[in-house]
Amino acid sequence: MKKVMLFCIGGLAAIIAIASVGPILGLVLCAAIMYVAWKQYKQAASKGLKFFWGATGVIAFFVAVGNVPALLGVAALAVLYVVYKKWQEEEEDFVDVAKEKDPFVNFEKQWNQLKNN
Repeated sequence: MKKVMLFCIGGLAAIIAIASVGPILGLVLCAAIMYVAWKQYKQAASKGLKFFWGATGVIAFFVAVGNVPALLGVAALAVLYVVYKKWQEEEEDFVDVAKEKDPFVNFEKQWNQLKNN
């Protein structure tokens, strides 16, 4: 039952992440433009260049605010990562429990010990 639930949650998160690729790329691009604008604003010598880089940074900020749905896509990617980790964790637990409950595994270990002595 846990596998079905993880599969459903992972599928929904994957669909949301794929649908949010555009806004995520827009947000990353705007963040890069804001970073460059800030660095250039600090290095600019004239007031005209400072105004240009300041205006560029403000415009990039407003465009980035328009890409807020990208945060939903980033959250979906985080959920997808957690589901993947839980899926792998359950696989390991299932194999270990199956080996521990098998009575013949313990018997074979003891038999090998008797044969070696």
